[in-house]
Amino acid sequence: MKQLLLATALVPIAGFAQAQCSPDYSGVTLTVSTQNGPFIASALKTAAESWSEKTCGEVEIVEFPFSELYPKFLTAMSQQTGDFDVIGFIPAWTPDFAPYLATMPDDMQQGAAWDDIHPVYRDRLMSWQGEIKSATMDGDMHMLNYRADLFEDPANMAAFKEQYGYDLAAPVSWDQYYDIANFFNASDVVDYGTAEAYRRGGQQFWYFFSHAASYTNNPATPGAMFFDPETMDAQINNPGWLRALEEYKAGLEFGPPGSLNNGSGDVRPLYSGGSVAMNIDWADSGVLGATEGSIAGNVRTAVLPGSTEIWNSKTGEWDKFDDPVASPFLAFGGWQVAVPSDSTQQEAAWSYVAELTSPEVSSVAIVTANTGVNPYRLSHYENLDSWSDIFTPEEAQSYLGAQRASLDSPNVALDLRLPGFFSYTEVLEVELSRALAGEIEPQEALDAIAAEWDKLTDEFGRDAQLAAYRSSMGLPPLE
Repeated sequence: MKQLLLATALVPIAGFAQAQCSPDYSGVTLTVSTQNGPFIASALKTAAESWSEKTCGEVEIVEFPFSELYPKFLTAMSQQTGDFDVIGFIPAWTPDFAPYLATMPDDMQQGAAWDDIHPVYRDRLMSWQGEIKSATMDGDMHMLNYRADLFEDPANMAAFKEQYGYDLAAPVSWDQYYDIANFFNASDVVDYGTAEAYRRGGQQFWYFFSHAASYTNNPATPGAMFFDPETMDAQINNPGWLRALEEYKAGLEFGPPGSLNNGSGDVRPLYSGGSVAMNIDWADSGVLGATEGSIAGNVRTAVLPGSTEIWNSKTGEWDKFDDPVASPFLAFGGWQVAVPSDSTQQEAAWSYVAELTSPEVSSVAIVTANTGVNPYRLSHYENLDSWSDIFTPEEAQSYLGAQRASLDSPNVALDLRLPGFFSYTEVLEVELSRALAGEIEPQEALDAIAAEWDKLTDEFGRDAQLAAYRSSMGLPPLE
């Protein structure tokens, strides 16, 4: 059942409104919709309050369960009902939504605020087929979080070095990650080694993708992680994906009992509450650990582990590297906001979007717990002082440095964006869950997924899907 949150609007006073409202949207009520709060919805509400104070317009925030967003938005926009003036959604839906979204006004695509958005978000995730269709309001990627008090403890460091022959530090390869998880899981200094999400519907497949990027996002074959960028044949059952699934499943033994039922929302308190030495999550874990957990002062963040071997889908062999290659995965990619083309209040709607995503408003949202808003502007990463209320200098440097390094990585891995995204991921989650539960072997699961993906691609239209996939991967059209 939807919940309505109504921001209080400034009531214009005769003869005073014009001076007070700039621009003047007196009498305008915007309907802005996203998932149930507090995550994201609370940030939209805060921006609504500041926008209303400036413009004298009103904003009604309409919240739905996440699972209902896609069908509600797509149905409303395709039927031109005009129900929504601004929608908050995920980048994976852009291919399906783009035909029904207004293009961002030219004046918003220039100036200091525009240049301040990190290029990966600005040029890749906000754009579809050459047009800016949305605005990033949240930057998302998977990162490794770990506890400084455990990793820097002299006794732990000595014991780890004796057991594994190298220094205890943030892992740069998945082999190191599992060594460390095993070490702490067997120790008496913490309950468990690590935590990841495994539950179907609990962001499961994004965690799997984060493992797979290290073994499939080969710099020699750009865009070939999910599909062959020349034929659109599914790649998800190749040896790189198999290694990723086997390792992802093996990680269950280093987490708490019942980890198969844990979603990302369960992984965060395990880390912030001090139950695990590490976790993999979005940036929310760092803020939660520093503000509401028991590990304040010890929050540390690192780029996801990489690999010295990456599968080459063209040669059918493993390419080997002297040092681990990081392939940080932009899981989810961060919430986007857009204006449907059937909105009758487009000028006001884009004005609200500009307020929401402005450096001033967004810089408050990123340091406010439970907004779900993570850094995406260059100024967010560079202004360490703005983080002083929640992080120590060491925590801020680690937290922001890992995110910036992930985005700046030459082998950063973009998330899947494709028409029919839900159909592809539904098939994936069914078979992935069976493999994680031990009902079928990993290779059998991946073969089943690949076969269904190829069928879906044919149903949607292989040529159209190929063109869309190449666009989402930043590749030029095939001649």
